[in-house]
Amino acid sequence: MTDAIEKVKLLREETSAGVTDVRQALERSGGDVEGARRLLGDQERVVAAEKGDRETSKGLIEAYAHFNGRIGVLVEVDCETDFALRTPEVKELARSIALHVASEDPLAIAPEDVPPEALEEQRAIAEGGAVESGAEDVAEEAIRAHVERFAAERSLLTQPFVKDSSKTIGDLLRETISKVDENIVVRRFVRYEATGSGSFCTIVDGRTLIVRDRG
Repeated sequence: MTDAIEKVKLLREETSAGVTDVRQALERSGGDVEGARRLLGDQERVVAAEKGDRETSKGLIEAYAHFNGRIGVLVEVDCETDFALRTPEVKELARSIALHVASEDPLAIAPEDVPPEALEEQRAIAEGGAVESGAEDVAEEAIRAHVERFAAERSLLTQPFVKDSSKTIGDLLRETISKVDENIVVRRFVRYEATGSGSFCTIVDGRTLIVRDRG
């Protein structure tokens, strides 16, 4: 009994899922914690997908200053209702995303929205550094994999969370959607970095890189 209680406690702390959901996941996995963790993750993805088409017209702006004020971030997170925006879960999500953007400097919100010019640049790098193998299709596959990996590494939702690399920002988003039972969207963010020689600004609006310039 004690072991079962400890498993429930562990999974609740890790996933923030309800007691009933955790117990059901453990039952379906035969008491295996890792299996239950996967089931709970699948459940969060299903819940997020079901709510994905709901309108998110209520927005929250989170501001964050990092590195002694040299890096500043604004993030807009949108929900369905004002009630959800006021919950600790959504506020914590917005804070976590702002901190992450300051640290990791993503180029887009999702991989499919990485600017084409950035992908072309990576493709050129991969082509220039490719080892001649005599098999054009193999080389092309390696180049494509390089570009796809770059897109995932530079996109907010697919980046490992800077404070917990076992989760991506997308995982955090789905967890919060499951907790508040509403659709949540990361709408846009601005990252501004001041350096000794000027400044560097990245603005991602509606999943499109608008500005990335040094002035």
